[in-house]
Amino acid sequence: MRYPDTAVFFRKLHWDYPRITHGKGSWLYDEAGNAYLDGCGGAFVSNLGHGVAEIGQAMAAQAAKLGYVSGMTLTHDAVEEFARELVALAPGDLDKVYPLSSGSDAVEAALKLARQYWAELGMPSKQRIVALTPAYHGNTLLALSASAREHYKSLYHGWLVEVLRAPAYDGDALEAVIARDHASIAAFILEPIGGSSTGALVPPEGYLRHARDLCRQHDVLFIADEILVGAGRTGTWSAVDSEGVVPDLQILGKGIAGGFAPLAAVLAPRRIVDVFAAGSGALNHAQTFSHHAVSCAAGTATLRYIATHGLVDRCARMGATLHKSLAALGRLPHVGAVRGRGLLAGVELLADVETRRPFPRAEHVAESLTRAALDAGLIVWPNIGHVNGTEGDLVMLAPPYVVSEDEIDQIVARLSAAIQETVRA
Repeated sequence: MRYPDTAVFFRKLHWDYPRITHGKGSWLYDEAGNAYLDGCGGAFVSNLGHGVAEIGQAMAAQAAKLGYVSGMTLTHDAVEEFARELVALAPGDLDKVYPLSSGSDAVEAALKLARQYWAELGMPSKQRIVALTPAYHGNTLLALSASAREHYKSLYHGWLVEVLRAPAYDGDALEAVIARDHASIAAFILEPIGGSSTGALVPPEGYLRHARDLCRQHDVLFIADEILVGAGRTGTWSAVDSEGVVPDLQILGKGIAGGFAPLAAVLAPRRIVDVFAAGSGALNHAQTFSHHAVSCAAGTATLRYIATHGLVDRCARMGATLHKSLAALGRLPHVGAVRGRGLLAGVELLADVETRRPFPRAEHVAESLTRAALDAGLIVWPNIGHVNGTEGDLVMLAPPYVVSEDEIDQIVARLSAAIQETVRA
């Protein structure tokens, strides 16, 4: 059996991996000199583009002074500066930042925080989680429990906790779940705009406000998972900004350090932190590399770069260009939907568009399309299972905020050719 013959244990053993040597802007280059247009920022991460020297310089300067101390016992300038910069961008009263090193870990921390919050208030029975279907919140066990991705979960059901479910962005269904079980519910977690699991599904107008009101009415913490969709990706700094909603907890990751360092964060308001201060005095979640000095320096440099170059506004403008250009894909025989907001888009593929019949999973359409696009010099992100947990094929686009109009045209042209090669009418 053939798989990459290196010392690296790759996640996908039957994939041929080009060896990337460097990147610049929206482009990556391999050792053979091939150029790849990065249509998805790696994993929705590289929002500044590649090869931004300022971020590397900020990290090097910090590492030369201080690389690591434990956030359990000491603080430092890098984390203090990062937290100040981040809360200045946050919605409403979110004024405390707990930095971590991955999105899954941040989701884990936020859900554990919610559970502990109610226990500290003398309501230990409030321990259940409400989440949407489809949804994705990470690969650690509690985050995976909150996710609705059966092909990831099937091996681990005995290790996962039961989570209450509502269909994605169905306000009536969410209201029924929360009203019925609110006495036992600690938190409701959602992506304010769908990520890869829904193909960038945008909720109907008013849904976020309705969900926020339901949580407030029934004493449920509202958690906005913006790991993928925040940090300007959808054309506003926070994805909840479109409806002026302020969550009880916000989770950020991916783009807050532009991929230059692993960094995520949980944002909380003083009113929640004060409950811990008056009770146990500590959040019962620890991680060795939380509050990491070099990661925080990368985060601060990234936030300042975004502000200095007006990249959130640029993301909104270029997002309009992207979606206008992508509309042409809707005329292809097997494209069932093109959706999203800002520089985030999902393209759904169906065996029969009229009846919305998905391709059989055995055909591996999303994976084959991703390979065809890569061979054509375009990097996209595949996702499966959004229809019923098993079937459903789509690809995601999330180019860097610095993408040009010409590069958008190239993304759409290359994706169109790859779709036609993969799923011939």
